[in-house]
Amino acid sequence: MNASGYIFYIVFVIPLIAAMVWLIRQDKKKGKIGLIVLAALVVGVLIYVYLNREALNGIKP
Repeated sequence: MNASGYIFYIVFVIPLIAAMVWLIRQDKKKGKIGLIVLAALVVGVLIYVYLNREALNGIKP
């Protein structure tokens, strides 16, 4: 991954996940279910990127 990828994660992904966790924690009744759903989404995205890394690396600008 190059520098632009790291910048994307720092500027967009990490604050998005932090904001989602904060919003989910505000709901006292369903906070645990929301965190499980958030974790499943993050794991799903990581698996998707891992499985498609060869296709993603094949694209040259």
